[in-house]
Amino acid sequence: MQRLKGILFIVSGAMLWGATGPLMEWLLNHTSLTVSFMLTIRLSVAGMILLTYLLLTGKNIFGIWQHKLWGRQLIVFGIVGMLGVQFAFVAAIHESNAVLATLLQFLAPIFVVAYVSLSLKKWPPKYQVIGIIGTLMGLFLLLTNASFNSLLISPKALLWGVAVGLTFAFYTLYPARLMREWNVLLVVGWGMLIGGLTLGIVSRVWLSDQWTVFTNFKTLLLMFALIFFGTVAFILFLSSMKYITAVETSILSSIEPLTAMIISVIVFGTSLGFWQLIGVFVMLVCVTWLSIAGEKA
Repeated sequence: MQRLKGILFIVSGAMLWGATGPLMEWLLNHTSLTVSFMLTIRLSVAGMILLTYLLLTGKNIFGIWQHKLWGRQLIVFGIVGMLGVQFAFVAAIHESNAVLATLLQFLAPIFVVAYVSLSLKKWPPKYQVIGIIGTLMGLFLLLTNASFNSLLISPKALLWGVAVGLTFAFYTLYPARLMREWNVLLVVGWGMLIGGLTLGIVSRVWLSDQWTVFTNFKTLLLMFALIFFGTVAFILFLSSMKYITAVETSILSSIEPLTAMIISVIVFGTSLGFWQLIGVFVMLVCVTWLSIAGEKA
């Protein structure tokens, strides 16, 4: 029963997270919202919701700031990790579409393997090399539809996609000690709030004329859904790890890009060529292979 609960949590969380990509794509394409403004609102509000939830459940949300070391790490995580990965992801959506941006985050394991190998000063194990080659082959098919003469996304979109993989790898590796020492939701909540406030200050969000878009009820409702889905998805994802293994979590989280793909096809009429679909399949299989082999290694 506990395992079933974990499976339901990760499947629900992955589907909700997968839905946020097409939601952001629609808002960017059909309103005057910019990447910076939308992300400032989303991160700031989501961070406040998580911290308020923790406060109401009796957690001390300010204790982490009494330690300079953890406070500094939290600021770095909030700006480089949380804001970095979110900004790169939304920018990739803006330059391409939700499906490609969601799939490009699967480049992260390659950067994680590269970082670990460099830090240990030795080549990665064979299973990781196989997984990396397979992932890159899948990515090639996704971006070219098996044609050597065409790239189906702009170079700018590809650069943002690579940035998604890099920042997601940093987001995964950097806060490991921080999250072991402190409540995970606490770190994520503060990370979101720090990232959102930093972006808001840099972009001078208070001077923006985009606030008027929220007078449109549909836009306001979709923005609320975006914040709600993203926040609940994260809570469900973290909760699932109490009941199922990391391998099962990795496998079932592949529902995320599939959800983004289905919604994008229905809402935007997004279509992928035959070899692109093969590429998607190959990427998901290889990322899962990296997780399974890594668990057994």
